[in-house]
Amino acid sequence: MNKPKPQQAGQRVARVRLRERVAATRARIDDWFPDREFIMRSQGQVRFIRVSARAQKRAATGIAVLALTYVGSITTLALIRWHDSRDATALLSRQARVEKAESRVAAYRRNLDGVTSDLQRRQDFIEKVTQAHLGVLPRDSKNGETVTNSNSEAARTIDKVSATVPEAGNLARMEARQLAFVESLTRYADRRAARGLAMMRKLGVNPGMLGGSGGGEAGNDAMGGPLFALSTDADGSIDPRFARLGASLSRMSALDRAMSRMPQVLPASADSISSGFGYRSDPFTHHGSFHPGLDFRGPLGAPIYAAAPGIVTFVGQRSGYGNCVEVTHGPGLVTRYAHMSAFHSHVGQQVAAGQTIGAIGSTGRSTGPHLHFEVRIDGRPTNPRPFLEARSYVSSKIVSQSAGPAAAAGAAKDTGPDKGSD
Repeated sequence: MNKPKPQQAGQRVARVRLRERVAATRARIDDWFPDREFIMRSQGQVRFIRVSARAQKRAATGIAVLALTYVGSITTLALIRWHDSRDATALLSRQARVEKAESRVAAYRRNLDGVTSDLQRRQDFIEKVTQAHLGVLPRDSKNGETVTNSNSEAARTIDKVSATVPEAGNLARMEARQLAFVESLTRYADRRAARGLAMMRKLGVNPGMLGGSGGGEAGNDAMGGPLFALSTDADGSIDPRFARLGASLSRMSALDRAMSRMPQVLPASADSISSGFGYRSDPFTHHGSFHPGLDFRGPLGAPIYAAAPGIVTFVGQRSGYGNCVEVTHGPGLVTRYAHMSAFHSHVGQQVAAGQTIGAIGSTGRSTGPHLHFEVRIDGRPTNPRPFLEARSYVSSKIVSQSAGPAAAAGAAKDTGPDKGSD
């Protein structure tokens, strides 16, 4: 015969022990619920009531079930009440957090409104100060201008931001107003520069000749200094509209500097021009000749002023001019002052517009005390009158007079022929 395996033998032993434990438990329970008899006497009669062990077990089981059900119900009710209390506490906590968050949002919103209000007041100040110094900035667009007009785009942006983030609507309007101001200022700079260019072309002056190192200012080839980069965004970049504004203002400033070097001040306090630019009858030969400048009649020793800022490049005598001073205002642009009785300047001196550089005299080829004034571009004489008339503060008496033989005739009628001219 085959012997049982050790594993199978162990399982059989375990089953035997389990049966023994079950049997012992049943025996103890049977001991708890033996068959019982109760004796009852009533009216002289004796009755025997027998309660079997099975009935006792069933009654005990029912009582235990009822007890467990009651305990379970109480426990469940307690758990429900605890859960409800926890939910109520969580709800109150959430409500408190929401109320706190809403109060913070309201505080931020009030602060945002305050920031927007401050920005609006600052923009009002900037626009008023700018208008006081520059006048009303142009808001209209003209053909040929490359300045952007973001009005329609800004309106769409405001509508979109106001719908998405209502509290930021005022900021969007502030941004649109700022961009419109930048564009208007750019138009102003471009139009002012265009007027300067037109005037210079009318006068026959090349703007490039005034943009160099003449007149005592450094040119484009002599620049330097520390770098201070400009940006409009947090990443260091600059909005193209602001970059365009910077370029337009720089160009306008360069042209303003160029215009400031052009003859703009009357070189003498004279009552009239005794001889104009161009054809005239020579005061000595009485034959036709070309007069390369304007003659300002004046008393001997009266001051002569620099017509524009520049550097004195010649002090001395020239044939026919007598005592003469020349001022260079830029590459190729020179003013000449002749027939002086005295010099009040020296070579290399930097002079401002209106600064005294000499005195009226009658040296050289001259018939009487006066100033001979010339404007030369690249060595060629040009009519000084348009330069002086281009300035708003030029004397109306001087502007009203015409150049050429008519002016010479008028001067002869007042002072006699040949007097006060060269």
